[in-house]
Amino acid sequence: MAFHVLPAPRGKHRRVRSGRTAATLAGVAVLTTAGALGASAMAAPGQAPAAAAQPTALTQALDVNASLADALAGQADAQHKAADLAKAKAAKAAAAEARAAALAKARAAKVRAVAAAKAEARAAAAAKAAAAKAAAKAAAAATPVTPVAESTPSTPSTATPVAMSVAAGSGYMKPVGDAAIGTGYKVAGPMWSSGYHTGVDFLVDSGTPVHAVAAGTVFSAGADGSYGNDVIIQHADGKYTLYAHLTEPLVSAGQTVTEGQEIGISGATGNVTGPHMHFEVRTTPYYGSDIDPVAYLASHGVTI
Repeated sequence: MAFHVLPAPRGKHRRVRSGRTAATLAGVAVLTTAGALGASAMAAPGQAPAAAAQPTALTQALDVNASLADALAGQADAQHKAADLAKAKAAKAAAAEARAAALAKARAAKVRAVAAAKAEARAAAAAKAAAAKAAAKAAAAATPVTPVAESTPSTPSTATPVAMSVAAGSGYMKPVGDAAIGTGYKVAGPMWSSGYHTGVDFLVDSGTPVHAVAAGTVFSAGADGSYGNDVIIQHADGKYTLYAHLTEPLVSAGQTVTEGQEIGISGATGNVTGPHMHFEVRTTPYYGSDIDPVAYLASHGVTI
């Protein structure tokens, strides 16, 4: 008995799938083989076997079904891959959002910490200034004074002078007793035209007597721009002392004064934020020739 090889199916070769499709293909193969054997057996002796049967409509349908199954499987794989990619993107976006939230939280905490530190520093500075002012007020209250109103004529005050603390034999003294200093010399700031504080501020209330630190001659007395009412005195060593923001001066230009003489009453005239007495030492009577007033008094034996 001769066997004839069936012609190869047209189209792409595919691996037989498991399940129903594989069983169907196996059945078709058996039927095709059986048909081919039967045809060979019925051939007359000595007669050549019939040509192999051409693919039938059934085999073509099976091939189409296999192609469709492959397409569906590929589509399912693509959908799974797309889902996995979307899931990975979502996880990455969530991680980025979490990092951004953590960074924003850290920045907010830093801003709060800086603000708290600044507020604490301001509170400490305010407390220090309040303590200094209270101490100056207590010192001034220890010796009663009689405030003089701005409209009162320039007459010598009858108030009891503040303790002088004159250095023995020096010929110099403090201008307002033992009052504390608020703003020191050469403190920088935009509120001063020179860019820094040209003197020292003694923390005294309005109405406190102001004294000449040494004997000399009054260069000027009266209104002086941002200094308000002030007195400028020339001393024997060629230096000039200035006493500013006075309620009123008690001396006039050209007048000779002695060490400790009352020359004015403290106040808050001119460019000020509150009562105090601004004290300067200059090498000339004009603005811009200032020197350190604390060091100047120290050179004459007076310690502030």
